[in-house]
Amino acid sequence: MPRMFIFGLGYTAQIIARDLEARGWEVISTGRSGTLAFEDEGTVRMALADADHVLSSVPPGKEARGEPLDPVLERYGSALKGKALSYLSSTGVYGDTGGAWVDESTPTGTGRRSARSEADAAWQTLGARVYRLPGIYGPARSMLERVREGRAHCIDLPGQVFSRVHVEDIAAGVIAGIKAPPGAYNLADDLPCAQNRVVEEACRLLSLAPPPLQSLEEAGLSPMARAFYAENRRVANGKAKRMLGWRPRYPDYAAGLRALSATMSPAIASTAPAMATGVQR
Repeated sequence: MPRMFIFGLGYTAQIIARDLEARGWEVISTGRSGTLAFEDEGTVRMALADADHVLSSVPPGKEARGEPLDPVLERYGSALKGKALSYLSSTGVYGDTGGAWVDESTPTGTGRRSARSEADAAWQTLGARVYRLPGIYGPARSMLERVREGRAHCIDLPGQVFSRVHVEDIAAGVIAGIKAPPGAYNLADDLPCAQNRVVEEACRLLSLAPPPLQSLEEAGLSPMARAFYAENRRVANGKAKRMLGWRPRYPDYAAGLRALSATMSPAIASTAPAMATGVQR
């Protein structure tokens, strides 16, 4: 039975672990939902020694707080040498391109995600398969929930484009890449588009009116949400298709939301009175 060690068993890594276990892998992990404590260094190092592959989904630390650039590499980097490695990174490493396409040859490190860019490069130096991910959505974490709860916004930013990917497609890409050559791979769907289109499709599926068009200032977004709109790019996925034989099961937001809406109960799907009247909560 092959063994996968996962640092950080979060939302995406749990789906990867589930799919690996369905294929006969044993999965050992750290994190809130994991099987080991990250700080239990002796036990973690023993488990790493027996692992056939290691995946990290742990983000870099926050420079303003003096946290480690990459907690996993800082504590366990010496135990990872010679291991087959994978790392979940972000397409934020490309920075803002004004809506232009980016691929794995695009320079990194020019955007606001400088710590992520450095961690991305550090994992590649160790020979990892680095998966650069755009906006992630999936069960219980999609625009459907945001619309239903009155948290969705239509922002008046003509030309603003984003890429996204369904969590199930991330898992499929990571598993397809276990024996692939090391390097960076973008895992994104086939249709970058304005966030407003996603909001409107979620509203259509829930039979609700879309929220009113607002400026960033009128929407009263949090600093984190405003930062989301500070960068504009389209993410190309051709390398993952060529090298991994990967194809997204959900090639665009409409297919992904449609599948997710089919799993929502009618009672839950119909509850969003504030959004139905176009009023923000």
